[in-house]
Amino acid sequence: MSTSTFNPLDGVDENGRMAPKNYDAIVLASFGGPEGQDDVIPFLRNVTRGRGIPDERLEEVSHHYRANGGISPINQQNRELKAAMEAELARRGIDLPVLWGNRNWAPFIADTLKEAYDAGHRRILAVTTSAYSCYSSCRQYREDLGMALVETGLAGRLEVDKVRQYFDHPGFVEPFVEGVTRGLKSVQERLAADGESGAPVHIMFATHSIPTADAEAAGPRNDAGGPVLDEGAYVAQHLATAQAVLDRVPAAADSEWSLVYQSRSGAPHVPWLEPDINDALGDLAATGVKGVVIVPLGFVSDHMEVVWDLDTEAMETCAELGLVAERVPTPGTHAKFVSGLIDLVSERTADNTIIERPSTTDLGPWYDVCRPNCCANRRGEKPTVAGADSTVGLPGAEQE
Repeated sequence: MSTSTFNPLDGVDENGRMAPKNYDAIVLASFGGPEGQDDVIPFLRNVTRGRGIPDERLEEVSHHYRANGGISPINQQNRELKAAMEAELARRGIDLPVLWGNRNWAPFIADTLKEAYDAGHRRILAVTTSAYSCYSSCRQYREDLGMALVETGLAGRLEVDKVRQYFDHPGFVEPFVEGVTRGLKSVQERLAADGESGAPVHIMFATHSIPTADAEAAGPRNDAGGPVLDEGAYVAQHLATAQAVLDRVPAAADSEWSLVYQSRSGAPHVPWLEPDINDALGDLAATGVKGVVIVPLGFVSDHMEVVWDLDTEAMETCAELGLVAERVPTPGTHAKFVSGLIDLVSERTADNTIIERPSTTDLGPWYDVCRPNCCANRRGEKPTVAGADSTVGLPGAEQE
């Protein structure tokens, strides 16, 4: 067995599009979450590994898991998504098994890749439960896949690619279109029942806050041959996708909207994206807004950040401010979302290939192979897959 010297950009066109291949299996890669009270601190240790955070501090930030029995919804949602993807593949007659691996809790990505290799698979296509571009939502997945190959000794034996970031794919956008349409109607009807017919309703798109420096570094840089976005790809993609949703909701034509952030963590002195959703709600109420539709645009499923930060904290803030509020569902296992994920797989497979790559914004379709310096790791380089800077997971290595 020898290490591949394959150039990651061989077979990739100027738009970052890779030629279709024959894949053996799909890996659904996700964040992971605890499934009981005893799992909470070990899980948080995994999430914060390398930062030297003591267990006492982790216990202080575990309250949202503790309040829900120590269980994050995300693992069960991933089981349901995996089953839905398998059903859609079967419906289309596509013979590809779906395996599932997490970054921070069992089943771990490294174990899943070893399982795939032991089952005879040699070429894997990863689908992540994160739609946008930044270090934590794209590159860190590519690093975790790369490090898993190194840790398991599978570097040079197992080829791993990844589907494009799908923030503006219709399969991701359309469930939000349906949700905003229903949510806006519901809030307006509730306001009318309270004698506030015609009162202004604000549409608030929410996503996970990240360090400002990571946001500015998200996406390709000036020399990468792609769009250069002054605010970074993460913010630009959210703004563009929010507009794509609103363009498809006629009833929202006269509604004001904003992008807000949630789930901030880390040291207080480090700048993160703002405004926080709870601060923004207070500002809205002060302007006379009576209703709000909260859209979890940054999230694929109703995991803990949605259940706690939106359904608990943000809704409590709305109640305190007297705002009529509705939270829109995430895509979850919506039929259009699941079909869209399999479309993304079919874009990349030699059989059942989908030639057209739909996107609802001018930013897409995004790249199959991340461009040079895309979403760079400011803390140091690690083995990666599916990028111009990939060091593992490449084709052309000698196989057993």
